[in-house]
Amino acid sequence: MSMAYLAQAGRQQKLEWLDGGVFAVLLDSAATDGQLTVGRFSVTKGEAPPYHMHTREDEVFMLIKGTALVWSDDQERELSEGGIVYLPKNVPHGYRITSDTADLLMICTPGGLEGMFRHAGRDLSTPRPEGFRIDPELLAEAADKYGQIVLGPPR
Repeated sequence: MSMAYLAQAGRQQKLEWLDGGVFAVLLDSAATDGQLTVGRFSVTKGEAPPYHMHTREDEVFMLIKGTALVWSDDQERELSEGGIVYLPKNVPHGYRITSDTADLLMICTPGGLEGMFRHAGRDLSTPRPEGFRIDPELLAEAADKYGQIVLGPPR
């Protein structure tokens, strides 16, 4: 049996993302015939996306290394190393990294969410413009384009 798709670490696209974190696109919707997106975040303490919800995909993320606080609706929970979270579409959620560094694996189905990261993030294979930051207007545009609803600031 042969592999339908194989992407070695050196060939995976890496994007600069919120708070200087890195999002690696491990599998995108093109590689999975639209079935799923798999990505990996390498982030530092305090990294937190805006409180939001997905309108198109269910999301699973696993905390490979580190600790975090996770909010789903109005519930706050601690997530420790090896913990996993399932977030169905249309459920408001967010997280904040509480350890010095963290490594998160994200899986979304169906695929396509990687487009938001590509739209607003910066490909690390290109030179970093002086003073680069994720532009809030570009982030809002990307979120809207890829079915994300920002409900408020990071928690």
